[in-house]
Amino acid sequence: MSKRPSKVLKQLKEYESRNITFCDPEGGWPIVWERARGMHVWDEDGNRYLDFTAAFGVAAAGHANAKVVRAGKDQMDVLLHAMGDVHPHALKARLARELSRLTYERWGDETGKVIFCNSGFEAVEAAIKTARLATGKPGVVAYEGGYHGLGYGSLSVTHRDHFRTPFLDQIREFGSFLPFPSASGQSSRSLGSLKQLLNSGRIGAVLLEPIQARGGIRIPCPGFLSEVAALCRKAGTLLVLDEIYTGFGRTGKWFACEHEQVIPDLICLGKALTGGFPMSACVGRVEVMDAWPPSDGEAIHTSTFLGHPVGCAMALAQIGEIRSKRLVQRSARMGSTLLSGLRSIHCPGTGITCEPRGMGLMAGLEFRTASGDPATGFVIKLMKKMLHAGYIMLPEGEHSNVLGFTPPLVVSRDQIEQMLRALQKEVDAP
Repeated sequence: MSKRPSKVLKQLKEYESRNITFCDPEGGWPIVWERARGMHVWDEDGNRYLDFTAAFGVAAAGHANAKVVRAGKDQMDVLLHAMGDVHPHALKARLARELSRLTYERWGDETGKVIFCNSGFEAVEAAIKTARLATGKPGVVAYEGGYHGLGYGSLSVTHRDHFRTPFLDQIREFGSFLPFPSASGQSSRSLGSLKQLLNSGRIGAVLLEPIQARGGIRIPCPGFLSEVAALCRKAGTLLVLDEIYTGFGRTGKWFACEHEQVIPDLICLGKALTGGFPMSACVGRVEVMDAWPPSDGEAIHTSTFLGHPVGCAMALAQIGEIRSKRLVQRSARMGSTLLSGLRSIHCPGTGITCEPRGMGLMAGLEFRTASGDPATGFVIKLMKKMLHAGYIMLPEGEHSNVLGFTPPLVVSRDQIEQMLRALQKEVDAP
């Protein structure tokens, strides 16, 4: 694909924090996005790509979904901004009602209550605060490999030294980490350790992702989530599920917890919620959420853009599109096609092995060397070659040795098969 020196990247290098945008000194990474629609992204040079990331899982109903975009534009014409926790607007009430219907009311006879936030880590921090108020206990059990965001509260329960180490002297250590049982035989040991922690009497919440996304598309052993839920109920500890990435059809169910019929006490939502506007939500059972005191005119947890009217309008339209186009069911069907195709990928003559795994349209292909070490360099090189061939992908896992696949839920069978052919070609290439 054609590529010319980018004025945009030059400006970013000069004016943006150097921690943010990585520019490969050898060139070719990153591309500068100019526009996107459906499955496709176009860069500033006019090159077209198939996006197998959905921009971090956000574009579930496709990039620039027409109804979602129209909802945002129409709302901008009427009310661009409101006043968070002071003077409400109608769409905030409508979306809170819709999220209750989509979660606790659909799961049973309960009503859910909502705290709106702006980004995923804020939803996690709202859940942690809620658990503290509801239980009176500060401790949180989280899992190795988990990623819950980088705010100081969520960083305390995010398990990766790369993010935590520079700030350890400013983090309050209220989180305890347990092994995430992604392999057979690990579940009983992890559950045994959880029992011990819950018996300590200081744990208010257990926080986990039903599938670890940034952790490397790690899927727990069957039955693990339901066992954790049972232990939490017995101990009076709240189960908090971070479904920021796995929610809204990504795994072939509306929410990943539904694969094991688990109902959390609190669920954190974001990414695909709006299809492209910064908004997230912490939704919980009424008796848990009502641990928050009634407002006396000064909320103790809020933000300027809480329940933003444009975000609410886009979220309602996004949920409507996922429902009307049956994208949850499509995710399950296309996910089977994707996983079946990934099982056919092979690396002859490279000394590299690859292992596929996935659920719905959340899949990963893990690469290791003959000695069993993470094949990080192989994956990074492969990802760059796929970008040059016209496919946007990202590495996942602590060692970046898992190639992730989280395309928009509108992806077609032909597009999946086209990508798989290109992937095998690039794996085979010297």
